[in-house]
Amino acid sequence: MGSWYYYPSYPPSAPRPVANGLKARSKRGAIGEQWWSQQFIKALEQMGNASRLQRGKRYARKGQVIGMEVGDGEVRAKVQGSAARPYGVTIRLRALTDAEWGRVFDLMSAQAIFAAQLLAGVVPHDIEKVFSEAGVPLFPASEKDITTNCTCPDWENPCKHIAAVYYLLAERFDEDPFLLFALRGQSRDEVMAALRERRTEDPEPVTPLAGSFWQGDDTLAGFGIEITGSAPDAGAALKIFGEPPFTVRGNGLSTVLAPAYPAAQEYARAIAGIPGEEPADEQPPGKRADDDLRSPGPAPTVPTPKTGSSRRRR
Repeated sequence: MGSWYYYPSYPPSAPRPVANGLKARSKRGAIGEQWWSQQFIKALEQMGNASRLQRGKRYARKGQVIGMEVGDGEVRAKVQGSAARPYGVTIRLRALTDAEWGRVFDLMSAQAIFAAQLLAGVVPHDIEKVFSEAGVPLFPASEKDITTNCTCPDWENPCKHIAAVYYLLAERFDEDPFLLFALRGQSRDEVMAALRERRTEDPEPVTPLAGSFWQGDDTLAGFGIEITGSAPDAGAALKIFGEPPFTVRGNGLSTVLAPAYPAAQEYARAIAGIPGEEPADEQPPGKRADDDLRSPGPAPTVPTPKTGSSRRRR
């Protein structure tokens, strides 16, 4: 039976080999080490492109991408296919408006941990929820969020050339998570400046703790602690970093603070209800290291703590 339509079949073609192409670091399994990179690929797969993305993964691992640049809110790349001339690929995420970014920054600035983690090069897990509460997606949620183009003759989107760039872009996100924000319209400097500005305008109130910080009450009742062992070398933590370049009355900082460690240990044991240790052997005759630091008056004592746990700092 005849047909009015005829679709020619083409024999499968292999891509031309590329010397010194960009290869994905991952050799098997998922591409992208950090959760935000993996979420970027997952978002693309949820848009119905999982099978075509797999073809691009092979291109990415084989090194068919000749070059890739990320800038001005756009990704530009050259991918070598079966044709003599490489195909040009462009990927652009929808840039958020100033009003949308304003809502995002207002929500992010409410939690200091966001700025701290971003400065450390880590994208907080809750940040996706912040974007959602602001009414905008961080990762592509639909075809309206991402625009792509490839000069190859394949009409499907994504073609394997675009998909290969997706995977290399995910690995680039591993190295610099701020590229996610840049593709949405805000650079690293702009993001951090907006957060600092909002944190300065609305600082967190400071509650006075004078006279109450070292006292105990029932605020943390039921909070269990366990103290075992002893500190054979008081001030060992300070000595790990070495003595600071200053002294107090001619004594190093570890020497100055040495008497505080056993006193703090005894107080902590008293709070936990753990019997104190046996007194140490009597000091040999001679001058003690902290004699110059002592002031006239009675010997320091360890206050008896109240029942219950120590007060939580507010």
